[in-house]
Amino acid sequence: MKRRNWKTVQPTSLNHAMELCLQYARERHNLSVDHIADLMGLTSKWMLYKWLENGRLPSILIRPFEAACRINFITQYLAHSDHRLLIDVPSGRKATAKDINSLQIAFSSSVSLLLKFYEGKTEAEETLAKLNQLMESIAWHQGNVERHSQPEFDFRE
Repeated sequence: MKRRNWKTVQPTSLNHAMELCLQYARERHNLSVDHIADLMGLTSKWMLYKWLENGRLPSILIRPFEAACRINFITQYLAHSDHRLLIDVPSGRKATAKDINSLQIAFSSSVSLLLKFYEGKTEAEETLAKLNQLMESIAWHQGNVERHSQPEFDFRE
């Protein structure tokens, strides 16, 4: 089975964002809904199941839910639904060939999808998601170039 490229996944609704968070947690970190509820500090796992069923997760629990799942699809959906873009804070580090290649792939797939949309072969929702992804990539590179003269320390290595 081919692994999903999580960097290209875009949520289309709040329920979809919550489902994607759970799928990511299960696929990448082997976390069950019960374990996520424990990590969030909930007294009952059934509360989380109820919120997942009706899509009414209290806003105060969005960050703990995303932290437990280790991905921010709900925040991403909320920003995109308000016509905002989200980018990771650029560090000013030198871009790798992989970074530039992924930008080129984003350009190519976005233009391809845009052509298909105007031919009536794809949905607007899918096209908008791909264009948002491209604009976020470009904005990250813009910020990275701006910070290149004073790069931050890379504490992940």
